[in-house]
Amino acid sequence: MNTGMRFSMLLTLLCGPAFAAMTLSSADFASGDTLPTPHIYPRCGGRNISPQLFWSGVPNAARSLVLTMIDVDVKPSQWSHWIVVDLPADANSLTQGAASLPGRARAVVSNFGDAAYDGPCPPKGTGTHHYEFTIWAMPTTSTSLAADEKATRVTAFLSQHALERSSLTAVVQAATP
Repeated sequence: MNTGMRFSMLLTLLCGPAFAAMTLSSADFASGDTLPTPHIYPRCGGRNISPQLFWSGVPNAARSLVLTMIDVDVKPSQWSHWIVVDLPADANSLTQGAASLPGRARAVVSNFGDAAYDGPCPPKGTGTHHYEFTIWAMPTTSTSLAADEKATRVTAFLSQHALERSSLTAVVQAATP
């Protein structure tokens, strides 16, 4: 290969389209915002409706996706509110109040004991809670997670195996005692 051809290939690599990082967003809230009332658990005044979520930039090597919603302020192990595994790698969203999941996707039993979305309801007097929604790009078509697994173990496992991830955080202020 001559020098001119190598230079041309190098320019193509350097000036070609940039690799897009994976992103997660919602039409219902922006990262750092308070989660709107409809998405809150009923005993805390909400309607327990899952927010609309959409993502992009999934790596080509991804074979499936996992979605988690974790309250990162519950100590010592955090608290899972929603875990969806085996989302198709070509999926790019979940609708608000997602009654059904695409493809072979399924919810895993969260720390609430439900295989479904359970909105925030922080215990009275515990201050501000941060709810981290994360989409994980997985290298396998199926991800096996134990039901009601501690949230820190779920995120540790996914962190070790995911190709890439993107998060979006909402906050909820606990009621005063």
